[in-house]
Amino acid sequence: MTALSVIVITKNEEKNISECLESVRWADEIIVVDAESSDTTVKKALEHTQKVFLHPWIGYGEAKNFGLSKCSGEWVLWLDADERVTEKLHAEIIDAIAAADPGTAAFSMPRHANFLGSWIDHCGWYPGRVVRLFRKSEGTFSKHIVHEKLNVHGNVLNLRSDLLHYTDTDLEHYYEKFNRYTSLASDELMMQGKTFGLLKLIFNPLWIFLKMYLVRLGFLDGIPGLILSALSANYVFTKYAKLWELSRKGG
Repeated sequence: MTALSVIVITKNEEKNISECLESVRWADEIIVVDAESSDTTVKKALEHTQKVFLHPWIGYGEAKNFGLSKCSGEWVLWLDADERVTEKLHAEIIDAIAAADPGTAAFSMPRHANFLGSWIDHCGWYPGRVVRLFRKSEGTFSKHIVHEKLNVHGNVLNLRSDLLHYTDTDLEHYYEKFNRYTSLASDELMMQGKTFGLLKLIFNPLWIFLKMYLVRLGFLDGIPGLILSALSANYVFTKYAKLWELSRKGG
């Protein structure tokens, strides 16, 4: 059985995919699930692995479960296309899976985000631990269309080395994702039976800003910290505004 499989889900990621896959070139198997990209993502992915699967978009969770079904490894590492595994993290992953006892189901790792060209050390984003490495037999992804979760059965241990996340290189890129993600988030709230509330529209965005910028010390990240806190508040506002819009249409 292959020791380690890597899953990456893509959709028009030609700017990111090569560096992402190059950072895990040492893995025994790389699985790319592409949601019918219209750019050169697939061509670039094929330069790193032949296991590139074209699949209609079915939501983030289901796309990752599809990728999981294609893995032959005992251990699975899943990445977003804008993430990079450093050599230090690579070495720690190899050591961790070699030494893991049968009761260990997964490993978490700190994720360090680069936003607008700056590393974010506060705002509640760092260390921002994420569970990304797991035994295939002990993990499945939730079926959420956005912000899916990895459900694991067993002990989760911590790695020390950072996973690098180049989240948004500029504001144009941020807003390209913004509309799609807020629409998916509001759709998911609607499917979960959540109802619109005026207080949520007013106070939830305000709390997000205050929590990130003041409570989580985002002001120490300078102008990028201020922008990130404000944009995150706007994300929450827009998500609930779209839920209000959906509820009106549904009525």
